[in-house]
Amino acid sequence: MRMILAVAAVLYSASAFAQTEKPPMVGDKPLVQVKPKGANEAVAAPKGKPQSIAVRLQTCLEIDDGTKDRLNCYDAVIPPAPKPKPAKAKGYADCRFFKEEDERLACFNGFAESIPKLPRN
Repeated sequence: MRMILAVAAVLYSASAFAQTEKPPMVGDKPLVQVKPKGANEAVAAPKGKPQSIAVRLQTCLEIDDGTKDRLNCYDAVIPPAPKPKPAKAKGYADCRFFKEEDERLACFNGFAESIPKLPRN
């Protein structure tokens, strides 16, 4: 009888926990992260001719400056690989080594704005 009551209590508490509105969290992030549809739409190359990195970086400039979305766009083009003490960036590829998001965004912005405007086709 005690075993049945213990199993019922565990099942009841598990079902109550599963019905909460918040997703299960690991630290301060949700256990499962789902990107909204079209999140990397700005950097997705058309199905025909592939776009160059320069064109994709310039496409990121169309997103509001100083936003996480613009940094995510840059990171989709060139994935970050932070280093503890990165050297001064000599090219846009060196921006991925900055650990701080603000520094990385400013670095990418500087190089993307200095690229001559290229056709997207």
